[in-house]
Amino acid sequence: MATTILNNISEIRRFFHRNDDPIYFISATNFNLLGLDEWVKNFKYICYIDCYDGKHPNVFCPSEQPHAEFQSIEDINNYLLQHKEVIDFIKRRGGKPHFVFLMFDEETERLSKELGADVWFPKAKLRSSMDNKIETVRIGNKAGVPSVPNTLSVVESYDHLREITEKAGIGHDLVLQSAFGDSGHTTFFIKSEADFRRHESEIIGEGEIKIMKRIDCRGSAIEACATKEGTIVGPLMTELVGFKDLTPYRGGWCGNEILSTAFPPKVRQQARDLTFKFGEQLRKEGYRGYFELDFLIDKKTGDLWLGELNPRITGASSMTNHAAFAHADAPLFLFHLLEFSKKKFNLDVDELNARWANPDMIDSWSQMVIKHTDDSVDICTSAPETGIYRMLEDGRVVYDRFDYHRRAVESENEAFFLRILRPGDYRYEGADIGILVTRGRSMTKNFMLNERAKKWIHGIKSCVTGRPLPVAEAGPAAHFDPAFKIM
Repeated sequence: MATTILNNISEIRRFFHRNDDPIYFISATNFNLLGLDEWVKNFKYICYIDCYDGKHPNVFCPSEQPHAEFQSIEDINNYLLQHKEVIDFIKRRGGKPHFVFLMFDEETERLSKELGADVWFPKAKLRSSMDNKIETVRIGNKAGVPSVPNTLSVVESYDHLREITEKAGIGHDLVLQSAFGDSGHTTFFIKSEADFRRHESEIIGEGEIKIMKRIDCRGSAIEACATKEGTIVGPLMTELVGFKDLTPYRGGWCGNEILSTAFPPKVRQQARDLTFKFGEQLRKEGYRGYFELDFLIDKKTGDLWLGELNPRITGASSMTNHAAFAHADAPLFLFHLLEFSKKKFNLDVDELNARWANPDMIDSWSQMVIKHTDDSVDICTSAPETGIYRMLEDGRVVYDRFDYHRRAVESENEAFFLRILRPGDYRYEGADIGILVTRGRSMTKNFMLNERAKKWIHGIKSCVTGRPLPVAEAGPAAHFDPAFKIM
């Protein structure tokens, strides 16, 4: 590539429009970086699940091969990197390959190296240390980004927990989190000994636990990218958490909204400022690239508290990278690719952040991750295919046309659905059915699911059918729960 320096957004966009190096997003699905292939020449998706029935021109899904049961997204990616069809696909396209992942480990790095590919993310070892919820508190403290009043400690019993919280002065209505894991599975609400007994096997022996005072709060999410020029900050999004129509997991993430009026201007600006400070501290810690922060907003006081760091792209990334500012300038993830491309660039980050803070740079969209919420297991016989759906006047939801572009949604009576559950898959409590993306809000001003959202959810779920398990396979539903997110 030429040694010229990229000096503005236009030149950055042109650089990727003319990109000759093959870049691959390798994951269970292409959901997290949906649409990025339209910004970057030679960008392809290698996925385990074919959400598009072979109709997406830039998604490659190899045929199913025998494999051990997946325990994580890392397992899926490592399976893909060893699949002959994937290896042949990468070699056939030639060039120096670059890989990006949602999740990866040191084995993924080794397999990537065997294929002659660079992983365009910080090392797995560094990411893993940053992903530790206990470490997040410490980084936040260094950056001047406060967490909910908390203490960090090994917990040996309920009496020990009481002692710890008495000493810390955070009361006995608590939220406990283990160091790693999905918030839907590793967050425990403890108000009594009975609550503790229900979860003690997941608390005792799990090392240092983050013990927080429980506050009445709203969840929010914000994504950013730490570059050599400074931290670029995206918009503050609402979070859909624990809605029983969408997820069986209390405290489990199940979607986001992006809109300019979701939070007061003061809260939006404070979140942006704190995210910038956190990103600058991450740079000092040696981390660079894309990350996401969860902030908890106290309903009573309006105080903003750091909830969680995700040192990677997330389930909210497709919202961030499709916002109005992305179309006006560039998707946030493009700056991540730029950082790892080793291409020299100059960027006025303060000017860019000021522009992206403008409410006109944010349009109104929502996404809902729809899971099977019944305590039952069967085998899926039919599921709604990916495409554009329409809501009729009587509330029924019908398939309208195939598309893989979110922008094809023309009104609030249409939605884009990305199918995850396939015929032949087990449909168990917590199984992902798919992601529904709509214009407008999915929540009320009081942050409850609105009636339109409930109709969409019901309409999509009613399109899924199943047949009973063979008698020999019937058993506890928990047997089928993989206990890890694929997005």
